[in-house]
Amino acid sequence: MSLATTVLLAAPATAQHAPPVEERSITELQTAIGKGASSEAITTAYLARIAAMDRTGPTLRAVIAVNPDALAQARAADTRRKAGKSLGPLDGIPLLIKDNIETLDPIATTAGSLALKDNVTRRDAPVVALLRARGAVILGKTNLSEWANIRSTASISGWSAIGGLVRNPYALDRTACGSSSGSGAAVAANFAAAALGTETDGSVVCPAAMNGLVGLKPTIGLVSRSHVVPISHSQDTPGPMARNVRDAAILFSAMIGVDPADPTTKEAARYAKDYARGLSTEALRGVRVGVLRPDMTATLKDKYEQQLLVLKKAGAILVDVEQPKLEGLGDAEFEVLKVELKADLNTYLANSPAAVRTRNLDQVIAFDTANAGAEMPFFRQEIFEMAAKTRGLDDAEYLGLRAKSLRLAGAEGIDAMLKTAKATILVSPTYGLPWLSDSVSGDHADGPSASTLPAVAGYPHLTVPMGLVKGLPVGLSFIATAYGDDRVLAAGYAYEQASKARVAPRYLPAADVGPGLDGVR
Repeated sequence: MSLATTVLLAAPATAQHAPPVEERSITELQTAIGKGASSEAITTAYLARIAAMDRTGPTLRAVIAVNPDALAQARAADTRRKAGKSLGPLDGIPLLIKDNIETLDPIATTAGSLALKDNVTRRDAPVVALLRARGAVILGKTNLSEWANIRSTASISGWSAIGGLVRNPYALDRTACGSSSGSGAAVAANFAAAALGTETDGSVVCPAAMNGLVGLKPTIGLVSRSHVVPISHSQDTPGPMARNVRDAAILFSAMIGVDPADPTTKEAARYAKDYARGLSTEALRGVRVGVLRPDMTATLKDKYEQQLLVLKKAGAILVDVEQPKLEGLGDAEFEVLKVELKADLNTYLANSPAAVRTRNLDQVIAFDTANAGAEMPFFRQEIFEMAAKTRGLDDAEYLGLRAKSLRLAGAEGIDAMLKTAKATILVSPTYGLPWLSDSVSGDHADGPSASTLPAVAGYPHLTVPMGLVKGLPVGLSFIATAYGDDRVLAAGYAYEQASKARVAPRYLPAADVGPGLDGVR
């Protein structure tokens, strides 16, 4: 059998009655535990759900590996609780971790690539260590777009050589988006209470939006990136993905911390707090919100306009604002990512376990070429090849392009729009509708994308479900300036509570859009 078909362990027999986990929030799970349920039973229920639905049933392929130590961690949480030593709201709560983030559990961190199938580091990334210190149960690792979707311009979001193609729980023929596709599909399908994703540009907010979830791309510098398979030290960050804003805030609050190995986090302690505590349904009252109106389909526009009315009824003062042209931003960002990919990935690989034979980007390229049947059946590695030719972090052109992209996205982009609107938050549709997964042509996104400006500027970006369009999930983005994470969470929560827009998935084979082209449903 192939590696991709053997990574899941069988769920253990349930030793006790398990409380229902489907559509249960972190708070609801803690309430159940307080009434006598155990973390062991909850963890067992999630493992059983993964076993029933991930490689069988809907075959979501959202999970690359379950953690053989998960039940032991759950039992330890139960023991703490019985001794009156609970570690807080995450104690005993099963979480999934994107498989480019290291954990000390006996499973590899692969980024979806066969080149890293032996990358068992037996160390926690600092962000995972913080969650573990608060008692979270590390349930396993999620599938992803291989190498976090940076290998090719013709990639298929959600596909990796190790995990296969992640399928969207709302319509199995549609993209789960990437690169945190497995985290998105898994949380939507209730394989865990919540999950970690990572984002460089869109990789948390796109799969969150397209799987009917809340996703937060935090301000750069609040969450450590150490021991995370990198793309870009300028833009990479882990972020929480959950079914509601409060759960995302609980998870985010536990992720913030100073990491001496990641200098961007040196001020993180200033912003460490309980971001869930201040959430209120009144948070939008009297708040000026800048409204972006990008090009979009008529059906998405109708949905967006309905949600703007929800914001208005919740007390927001809506002010239309036009996005500046920002010529050259996309090209500048791409050049920066290529340079940083080579430098940062080479550093990561050079410090990986001896069992990992690919020690730099050139060797990864050679590995993919030698194993093209498994690694490149659908798309190639032209971005890797371009990155390999870059001249390093001291190159004057790179430094100039990084300064340009930061200025365009920040001072002349988000900051300028907020100033023009005299607003503290911007809103926009997060993306268009999930597109059909296509092994011939690759991704073909159609519609707006709100991710690039906050990704390049390093500013916070929250997406919240705004319901279904043609049976498919779409998200509403809340964007603020640096360290405005509390503002986007507060606004997103008030909107979420007013809209109640999220709809659970039905695992349909195709989108429920009404009559097909032949007139038959």
